[in-house]
Amino acid sequence: MNDRAVQFVGAGPGAADLLTVRATRLLGEAELVLYPGTYLDPGVLAHCSPGAELVDTGDLDLDTIVARLVDGHRAGMRIVRLVSGDPSVYSAVSEQTRRLDVAGVPWAVTPGVPAYAAAAARVGRELTVPLVAQSVVLTRTQQRSTAMPETESLKAFAATRATLVLHLAVTRIRDLMAELELDYGSGCPVVVVYRASQPQELVLRGTVADIADAVEDAQLRQAAVILVGRALAGSPDPCAGESHLYDPARDRSVTRDGLT
Repeated sequence: MNDRAVQFVGAGPGAADLLTVRATRLLGEAELVLYPGTYLDPGVLAHCSPGAELVDTGDLDLDTIVARLVDGHRAGMRIVRLVSGDPSVYSAVSEQTRRLDVAGVPWAVTPGVPAYAAAAARVGRELTVPLVAQSVVLTRTQQRSTAMPETESLKAFAATRATLVLHLAVTRIRDLMAELELDYGSGCPVVVVYRASQPQELVLRGTVADIADAVEDAQLRQAAVILVGRALAGSPDPCAGESHLYDPARDRSVTRDGLT
């Protein structure tokens, strides 16, 4: 690993003890750490060196953030750019690394625990259940600030009846549930988790028909993930199957390399 590359590190859902071993090592070695203060529990920064320069990017625009990364690299600093959850989803890493490439600055990525995984763990639900849902759709909704591709409408995803994970959508939950009701039904389970794994965590359980009331009563405006689907049912779904992997009837005479 290039120790002078800008390290984009997944901070996980926010809990200080849900970072990877690599993430904590990189934070401990870093001389400059840029972090998303809006979504991060301050305990995560306890992994940083006492002498590290810490920069909250909550009020910074993209070009200002990248300028700090470039300047730090050229000054020979070890740099970590923390991002919420996992860098592969809604992290703006693509925009930042594109600019770093132009500037000739090397970079690397360390994955993190995504918020939806922390939310599912919190409520003890597997998002893929045989014969109920074998796909998980990670998406967001149309906003004025960031347009959705024409082919990625919520209606199109809802038609699959897969487990839906909606990011950056809690302020529109009433409209979204009305849109999902046709395909998922009014009684379909919905879970909303605010700041999963953090001290302020709040879990709201309901259905397509009533979850909007609970969200509005709680006045949630950000940092929440919405899970929708039959796999979230609190009791075993009568239509649920079981994994072939652990079926006692499965032939286990073939090893991983295909040899008996």
